[in-house]
Amino acid sequence: MAIRRIKQIIQSHASSDGDGVKIQRTHGFNNAQFSPFLMIDELKSENPDDYIGGFPPHPHRGIETLTYMLKGHFQHKDHMGNIGELRDGGAQWMSAGRGVIHSEMPMVTDGNLHGFQIWLNLPASKKMSEAQYHDFQPEVITEKLLSDHSLVRVIAGDLTIRGETLTGPLQQTGVPTTIADWQASKGERFSSCLNPDYQALLYVYQGHIEIEGVTAKAGQLVILDQGEGLSISANDDSGVLLLSGIPIDEPVVHYGPFVMNTMEEIELAISDYQEGRLVD
Repeated sequence: MAIRRIKQIIQSHASSDGDGVKIQRTHGFNNAQFSPFLMIDELKSENPDDYIGGFPPHPHRGIETLTYMLKGHFQHKDHMGNIGELRDGGAQWMSAGRGVIHSEMPMVTDGNLHGFQIWLNLPASKKMSEAQYHDFQPEVITEKLLSDHSLVRVIAGDLTIRGETLTGPLQQTGVPTTIADWQASKGERFSSCLNPDYQALLYVYQGHIEIEGVTAKAGQLVILDQGEGLSISANDDSGVLLLSGIPIDEPVVHYGPFVMNTMEEIELAISDYQEGRLVD
């Protein structure tokens, strides 16, 4: 089995979005090696001033979003009438399709917030589909203890570990995708099979990891080369998101909350939103 190695490491950068929410962002709108993913935002703060404004109502077209919270609560509301209150360890998925208007607002408990929002691209054939939403509370996320000090949580798609295939609750992404979270103590190892047709990324959110002699640390995104297997060592108490999926070999044109294939489609999305047709 060919083990995937680190091809590139990208450092996340400080940014802000919504109503002044402070985040660490990594994006690859024009990087084919990211596909089918577009952007990963990490929200982490113990100061409510960094995130209390949340993400007031705003539009999207042409993408999917997955929000995954390690700590802290978020409430989703959208024009379709969906209301989802995301708890610690839960996730929520939205496919904007042709158009959605939604908000995501923090529900403050002890002031500690740590989570992620991942943007996934939609193929051209699905960019004008009907919008969808589903939340996955922590008890429905697939979990497996690999040891007393190593836990994997599978949110989307399938992940094969030691001959056992773990299936996450989210299966309806625009293209086949696997999204998982590995949490481990120092000295633990994680090995899995990966579909060789999938591209794969890792986002390290805690500690230091090592892959085939190369290390990556918290706040870094790792782009992996091709292969059939993955082997990670935790050089410290670590947390890692695994993102893999079928690449979408199509042009990407990004403007704010819209991601389409041509500038003309972006202009149509803007005018549809401005003239009230986005969610008709």
